[in-house]
Amino acid sequence: MFKKLKKSGYWKNLVIFFALLGPGIITGSVDNDAGGITTYSVAGALYGYKLLWTLIPAFIVLVIIQEMNARMGIVTGKGLADLIRENAGVKITFFIFVGLLIADLGNTTTEFAGVAGSMEVFGISKYISVPISAVFVWLLVVKGTYRGVEKIFLVFSLFLLVYVISAVLGKPHWEEIGTAMIKPDIEFNFAYIAIVIGIIGTTIAPWMQFYMQSAVIEKKLKIEDYKYTMVDVILGSTATVVVAFFIIVACGSTLHENGIVINEAKDAAMALKPLAGNFSSSVFAFGLFIASIFSATILPLATAFYICEAFGFEAGVDKRWKEAPEFYVLYTGIIIVGALIILIPNAPLIMITLWSQITNGLLLPIVLISMIWLVNKKDVMGEHINKRLNNIVGWTTVVVLVALSLLLLILSILK
Repeated sequence: MFKKLKKSGYWKNLVIFFALLGPGIITGSVDNDAGGITTYSVAGALYGYKLLWTLIPAFIVLVIIQEMNARMGIVTGKGLADLIRENAGVKITFFIFVGLLIADLGNTTTEFAGVAGSMEVFGISKYISVPISAVFVWLLVVKGTYRGVEKIFLVFSLFLLVYVISAVLGKPHWEEIGTAMIKPDIEFNFAYIAIVIGIIGTTIAPWMQFYMQSAVIEKKLKIEDYKYTMVDVILGSTATVVVAFFIIVACGSTLHENGIVINEAKDAAMALKPLAGNFSSSVFAFGLFIASIFSATILPLATAFYICEAFGFEAGVDKRWKEAPEFYVLYTGIIIVGALIILIPNAPLIMITLWSQITNGLLLPIVLISMIWLVNKKDVMGEHINKRLNNIVGWTTVVVLVALSLLLLILSILK
């Protein structure tokens, strides 16, 4: 009898978990966007396995930060942007979100660059792939419902695991990988520090914090759902780091060993053909395409969410155009601008990609300071304020990021 009850309780919990699954996995998976794949590819090509160690602290920080986001959304029922405006005032909110909007325009442009680059590997011109993709992602959100869109996003998340195949085909040296992760070889030069900030900036992007909290609210999660949400967060963070790991490994095992320098993810896919075979190249390009489409939908969506929240406008996928005109106009505008920049001949796409990731890393401390401050306010969180461990990890991350940013600034001046 007891065993039957225990078994029924297990299945009940499993059903509830799958019903609540989404925000954590989607937020984690979309983090491996075109900009992220480019950053990881360049890191692997330039430094081989040397930068794999960064993924260990990145995973720990990602879990802690995403948990804070989810908890804030569940307890307050408000988005992060909304809470920043209410507690910090409109002026501070304005300057923070202007910076984030500029960064996200660069990030969205990068996603369409990923679409263009991945399709060029298959012989399809960007003048065909980018407009079709832009219309697709626009229709997906404007004509869809939150539940429908979320299901499509979860399928996209699964496709990102193709990078595991690409890495294995590259025949990696597992002993060297283990050594690189346990005994990091740290360098203090401009290129190395810039890549480290880029990896952190793309693994723990500022916009993710806003999307995660908004997704929790859209899903109408309650405090009794917290344990399931925590599992969702851990799975999403694991997916982020696993995909990043295998992209670095794929490029480190092939491009770095053969001294091939790349500027973008498309270059990595093309360079893999003679080194690991056509299949590996096609898999890498396919993963880039899925990641780019996925993120080209989520990034403008997240941006429209938090800008509207910050300034008190209605926002939400389940709302009609008449109910949330500012939200849909902003979402549409970001997609149009991002797609048009890619269609400009000789646009500096590489610079846009890398500097958008570095900008993410520079803006992240500001967002984290706002988050940690809010999640420790009893009048905001009540009894659900941060525990000591959360604060230690959160503030340590802020200090390290600020130190790295200052070091990058000093090195750039000296250079």
